[in-house]
Amino acid sequence: MIKRIKVSELKVGMFVELPSSWHAHPFLRNSFIINSPKQIEKIIEYGIAEVNVREEKRVASLENLSPEEQPEKDFSANIVSEKFKEVIQDKKMTPQKKAEAVHLHSVNMISKLWEKPSGENIAQFKQGIMDVVDLILADDATSHHLLQLTSHDYNTYIHSVNVGIYGVSLAKVILARENKHDMHALGAGFFLHDIGKVYIDEAIITKPGKLTEEEMNLMRKHPSMGFKLLNDTKQIDEESRLIVLQHHERHNGTGYPRKMRGEEIHIYGRICSVADVFDALVSERPYKKMLKPFEALTIMRDEMLDHFQREVFEKFVLLFQ
Repeated sequence: MIKRIKVSELKVGMFVELPSSWHAHPFLRNSFIINSPKQIEKIIEYGIAEVNVREEKRVASLENLSPEEQPEKDFSANIVSEKFKEVIQDKKMTPQKKAEAVHLHSVNMISKLWEKPSGENIAQFKQGIMDVVDLILADDATSHHLLQLTSHDYNTYIHSVNVGIYGVSLAKVILARENKHDMHALGAGFFLHDIGKVYIDEAIITKPGKLTEEEMNLMRKHPSMGFKLLNDTKQIDEESRLIVLQHHERHNGTGYPRKMRGEEIHIYGRICSVADVFDALVSERPYKKMLKPFEALTIMRDEMLDHFQREVFEKFVLLFQ
């Protein structure tokens, strides 16, 4: 049940949903568990008078972090924080905790990059994501927990990280025996698949309902705009840039921006297409409830299978067994 309360009534332990956009408060997500009085003070400090509280909301593992593990957004010059490097190198941290911390810091990196997607910042971001890619490739236990993480929030940053994780995990299976693929550049492509949305009005991206035809036409341009941005900055190889251009293409030719079909779509684009749709289905949005992974995979199999290359989809399903 959703209950609207005054900020003065907030207590530690409540699951809060902030009414403001991501840019109007200092937290990484718009919805999370209040686990310290300091968070309540921050909400008050930013002039938010009322919030929604979900009394029945379960606590997903992604929210189950201590205040120290839930850093506020950091807009320092460095895209990759020292804390993130410490997490990656920490051999004593359990796989579950490492997965949660890596996910959170990856969202932080994405959010800082979105503020200024320059060539220099993209290069820094790629360096940070190289560590995440290496972790997924080498550490099966942590990779398993990364795939299991769920979030009640949906924004471009969290979605980008989720698709990055799904994409690299699937590429690890499909391309494992081929040495010709630069998995670091490929991983960066998956994490940056929606980079073109930096040119789209935030109100359109977060609109809690169906887009108008004009808004949809603008949204359909984000793959091309993202591809051009990465093309201009020259930080990722051409094949990996195709992920950004082709992640909304569909195997049956109904996608965009070029209505490509079948093997006209690069294998990287085919992988990202599956990851992108799956995360959209399992994420909660203002106009839809989140689905469980099994429910999402069932819908993709029964109603959308011609959107994907069958072999790619079948290997994706096996990631969750």
